[in-house]
Amino acid sequence: MRVLVGLLLVFILIISVGIWTNHTLGTTTEELIANIDEIEQNLQREQWDVAQKKFQELVTYWDGKSKWWTVIIDHQEIDNIEFSMARIGAYLEKKSDHLVWGELAELRLMIQHIPEKEAFKIQNIL
Repeated sequence: MRVLVGLLLVFILIISVGIWTNHTLGTTTEELIANIDEIEQNLQREQWDVAQKKFQELVTYWDGKSKWWTVIIDHQEIDNIEFSMARIGAYLEKKSDHLVWGELAELRLMIQHIPEKEAFKIQNIL
């Protein structure tokens, strides 16, 4: 009987951590996407300096959150996001309009993809 109770507690713990992880990933993703939206709005107004400042805020936020993402997510995806951010920084510095828009779209897609991939769904389990 004790073994059954112990297994049940471990099962509940695993499910709880999974739910918390999905919630936290979703919240972090929403914040990252909101930062990308702000950068795009500044680019539309051709406020390159403000866009660069917002991008630095995005990088700082990412640096804080990426440390625990590496525990949950494939490192290749983390590397892809960081490479994309490096390109965005260079494009903003050089004011390469078309390149920065394309890279922001790619970064948005990579970030949105992660919670969908990690979600607790039958498709992801099977």
